[in-house]
Formats: sequence, C-alpha cells, structure tokens
Amino acid sequence: MAGASLLTLLDDIASVLDDVALLTKVAARKTAGVLGDDLALNAQQVAGVRAERELPVVWGVAKGSLVNKLILIPAALFLSTLAPALIAPLLMIGGLYLCFEGAEKLFHRFFQAGEKEERPEPEPGADPDVAALEKLKIKGAIRTDFVLSAEIIVIALGTVPAEASFGVRAGVLGLIGLAMTIGVYGLVAGLVKLDDVGLRLMGPDRSGSCPRLGALLVGAAPVLMRILAVAGTAAMFLVGGGILVHGLPFLRPVTGALADLPLGGLVTALAQALFGLLAGAASLVLLRLPTLRRRRRGH
Repeated sequence: MAGASLLTLLDDIASVLDDVALLTKVAARKTAGVLGDDLALNAQQVAGVRAERELPVVWGVAKGSLVNKLILIPAALFLSTLAPALIAPLLMIGGLYLCFEGAEKLFHRFFQAGEKEERPEPEPGADPDVAALEKLKIKGAIRTDFVLSAEIIVIALGTVPAEASFGVRAGVLGLIGLAMTIGVYGLVAGLVKLDDVGLRLMGPDRSGSCPRLGALLVGAAPVLMRILAVAGTAAMFLVGGGILVHGLPFLRPVTGALADLPLGGLVTALAQALFGLLAGAASLVLLRLPTLRRRRRGH
C-alpha cells in the first residue's frame, strides 16, 4: 500500500514537472521579445565603467535582478489569485516610469550635458569617482530591471492556463525568471568584455592566434556599446509605451488599425514608442514644474 502511494506521488510529481517544462517553453517564446529590450537597456547601464570593474557591476545588477524576481513572482501569484485586476494598473505605473526615465536621459543628454550630477557618498577606502559611478549604475539598472522583470513575469503568467495548479504556475515563473536573468546578464557580461577578448586574440604586437579577428572585435566593441546605449533609451519608450497602450482600452482600435497597414508590426512599434516618448515628456514636465518654480522664486 505504501509502495503504491509512493508511486502515485512520484507520478504526480512527474506530471507536474512535465506541465512546467511544456508551459515554460511556451512562456519563453512569448517573453523572447522582451529579452532584446532587456539586453539593450542593461548593456547601456554599464557603459562608462572602468574595464576592470565591468564584471563586478554586471554581477551586482544580476544579483539585484534575482532579488527583483524573488519579490515579483510571489507578488504576481498572490495578485493573480486574489486581485488580478490590480496587475494591469501596477504594470502601467512601471511602464510610465520607464518612459519617464527615458525622457530624463534625453533631457540630461541634450539640456544638462554640462551640469554636474549629484553623486552618492563613496564607500570607505574606495576611489570616490569609481564608487559613486558604480552605485549609480547598479541602482539605476536594478530599478529598470524591476519593470522589465515585471513585464516578463506577467507575460509568462498569462501563458499558464487558469486551471493550472499553484505549483505549476510557481514553477513556470521561477524557471522563466532564472533563465531570463542568466541569459540577459550572461550576454551583457560577454558584450562588455568583447574588447578584452579581441585584445587576447591580437596578442602582444599583433602576434596572437587571430590578430585580424581581434582587431575587428576591438574596433567593433565601442561602436556596439554606443549602438546599445541608443537602443536602450529607445527600448524604454518602446516597452513603456507598449505597456501603456495595451493598458488603455480606447487605444486598442488605433493599434489594431495600424497593425493592418503594410509593415504593421513596425508601424505599431514606432507608434507605441512615440506614445511612450510623449508620456515620458509629460511626466517629466509635471515632476519638474515644482523645481522650476522654486528656482524662479529664488531668482
């Protein structure tokens, strides 16, 4: 009798694992589109860090990303069970934050390029500039990752049938969260060390195993990082605008009409990015109005 019960338990466990594996594959395909945006956003966050500190910064952000998912997965499971109507508004708040952050980056780039940024106090014994820059990079990347991770978790949760057990849902979200974190930050680590790989291939006095390939990688690395920096800012508007558009019912007929046009996918994406830019600019103006008024009164 005990043996039969054990076999039944093992069969149930195997069935759950099969369901988790199958649904994880579906969820991975659904969330793959966010992976490119996540990669571009996080690759730009480590731009400007000293070469010897790139991997520690990536590792710091990766740990923060895992913490984000440890918060988001239970929260998503809780909300999907008790208050599913709250998921979309909370996700829209995150999307608006992404748009605001993108608008703020553009504002600093074009209007405050010469102003000195406020930096946190450095850690004892550390180079002040390096410590402050790393803190800013890691904190900013973790905040951005939180919104992107939330979108990934929600998309993955949407692929799981409503009748699936709690264990299946938790298993799918856990696997997707872990796989996305390893995939994204593994690729980011590879990208930021691309020039080091090139230097090793070139060797001293270009006497390495593949000097031409090494020279190509060394020359391509800074160009690629500049492209990713631009793509990362654009991705903020694309992802944030997409979240906002999908959350506003009165815009769905517009996106449906755009999708029917030639190159409908590209046109829809551009429209969502434009909406994200406008939403980010509006939120930036609203948040900066009190500061501007105080400055005027001070003068």
